[in-house]
Amino acid sequence: MNLPADPRAEAGPTLPGPASADGRSGDHSDGRNTPASGAKWLLETRGITKRFGAVEALSDVNLHVAPGEVTALLGDNGAGKSTLIKCLAGIHEPEEGQMIFDGHPVRIRGPKVATGLGIETVYQDLALCDNLDIVQNMFLGRELTTSRLLDEDSMEKQARQTLAELSVTTVRSIRQLVGSLSGGQRQAVAVAKAVMQNARMVIMDEPTAALGVAQTAMVLDLIRTLRSRGIAVLVISHNLNDVFKVADHIAVLYLGRLAVEAPVGAFDQQSAVYAITTGRFDPATIEASETVKAIE
Repeated sequence: MNLPADPRAEAGPTLPGPASADGRSGDHSDGRNTPASGAKWLLETRGITKRFGAVEALSDVNLHVAPGEVTALLGDNGAGKSTLIKCLAGIHEPEEGQMIFDGHPVRIRGPKVATGLGIETVYQDLALCDNLDIVQNMFLGRELTTSRLLDEDSMEKQARQTLAELSVTTVRSIRQLVGSLSGGQRQAVAVAKAVMQNARMVIMDEPTAALGVAQTAMVLDLIRTLRSRGIAVLVISHNLNDVFKVADHIAVLYLGRLAVEAPVGAFDQQSAVYAITTGRFDPATIEASETVKAIE
């Protein structure tokens, strides 16, 4: 099987070691995701290792996420997916390794640092308040004020504009309580909240879990919209049908190690399942090539 050329094969070598000091380059208030430094990857991890006591949850993980592309992070339960995204989101700090964002070493010591860089995470539980409306949720903890009063008009305007830019048109009113929304609409509000903060990279944890067909289609369209805006999207999903509909690249974690990283065209569903369950490409369906990075 001939595999398409993958620029990831040209990525630099793994450089394990302690992370460097905090850093952020450029002002990206337009929400576009092109690295200001001219770096090929918006996010690159080198040798990321995370331990919890004697348990090594992540080991020497080298992940690459490009601007304006959807990267699907796959793996069985316990493979280390949640730990990795929590490291990227600033909840966990790795013991070893380095993170490169926009071509510069960064040390993500907390969620505020991640947000400052433009990394927003939409967790599976969405972290929305059912008793608040859409506008209140989108600005929760980040309310706009004027003369020490809430600037309701400005918040409504920004919320409406952000939802329109993401082609979210199914909500009746932006003052509708979030508790009354469908699963797809709730996911849209969570993503809009992230994008409104000038996100350059959005991490989505199981975005289509427990959604119906129509709601799933809505969320997949939302992911495509983020990609078209130049935003990097890292999607964690067990649903391979959804992955193959939107992903540009696939990375597979196996027992805490990045086992495979390749363009989506290098996979079919059979080989993806094989990689998830064994940590290797299936030699019967995938021809080894320099375009595929695999750990043997």
